[in-house]
Amino acid sequence: AGYLISKGELSFFFVMAAALGGSLFGAFVNYFLALYLGRAFLKQYGKYFFISNDALAKMDLYFEKHGHISTFIGRLLPGIRQLISIPAGIAKMKLSTFSFYTALGAGIWAFILIALGYFVGENETLIKEYLRQIVIVLLLFLLFVASWYTYYQRNKIKDKDVKN
Repeated sequence: AGYLISKGELSFFFVMAAALGGSLFGAFVNYFLALYLGRAFLKQYGKYFFISNDALAKMDLYFEKHGHISTFIGRLLPGIRQLISIPAGIAKMKLSTFSFYTALGAGIWAFILIALGYFVGENETLIKEYLRQIVIVLLLFLLFVASWYTYYQRNKIKDKDVKN
């Protein structure tokens, strides 16, 4: 699609809207399936997947505190991006928060792929080469964000302990 944008055959706005719309649609399907069916399924069959009720409670607490950053980072990780909606739905993450961070992460990913197609064009070997480099840079960026977030959370807890 990015290549077709570079040739003037498609509009960037419509391609981006379609990419974001498709990503959100898929994310909402997984989220709502997990929201309405996931918890009941795991309560009944979770023991076969080594998931206890305590693990569900811990997941709820984790998503209450860190669901936003997990959803955002998860959207940017190949292989995880399609699955991050499931724990968010099971944990009953607030829909507006889920939607915002899903759209943000999916939008960044779509933009990267569209830009890659736009600038690299028909050369498939360059796309494969640059996509790998982009994924590595993105993973390093995500590692930085996760490290910063962890540091920020720990200092927040320390500040809270000092005040008490």
